[in-house]
Amino acid sequence: MTQAASLDSFDIAILAALQRDGSMTNAALAEVVNLSPSQCSRRRAALEQTGVIEGYAARLSAARLGYGLRAIIRVNLASHGQGKDDDFARFVESHPQIRSAFSVSGDADYVLDVRVRDLDAFADFVHRHLLPHPQVSQVRSEIVLKTLKDDRALPPVAVP
Repeated sequence: MTQAASLDSFDIAILAALQRDGSMTNAALAEVVNLSPSQCSRRRAALEQTGVIEGYAARLSAARLGYGLRAIIRVNLASHGQGKDDDFARFVESHPQIRSAFSVSGDADYVLDVRVRDLDAFADFVHRHLLPHPQVSQVRSEIVLKTLKDDRALPPVAVP
C-alpha cells in the first residue's frame, strides 16, 4: 500500500476524510466512508503502518499566536558539496523560524518559508543568522502580503 495504485476507493475516501479532519474517530470515519468501524480501524492502521499517513497534527493560526509576518526567502550558496549542503541543512533545522525549506531548481539553491512575529524579528533573523552563515552568498526575500491559498492537503488520489 505504499503506492497510490494499490489504494482502493475506500482507502481514498478514508484519506480524504482524514485530510479534512484528522481527529475523526473510527466510528465517525465509518459513517463517512460507509464501512464498519472495525474495517476503518484496520484500514487506517494499514495506511499508517505503510507510511501513506505520516502523522496527525492540529493546524494552528499563526496570526492568532502572534506570528504576523511570513516571508519567502530565496538563498544561494557560495559553493556546493556534500559537507556544505549538509551544513546548511543543519542550519535550517536549528532555526524554528524556518517552517519549510526546499532545495529547488532555477535561480535559487533553496527557498525558505519563514514565520516570525514582526518586521524587527525578520530583520534580526536575516541579519544575525542567515546572512552571516558562511555558505550563504545571496539572499532575496519577499514579504507575504496576503495568503490566497495555503492548503496542505494533497489533491484527491485517482482510483486505478
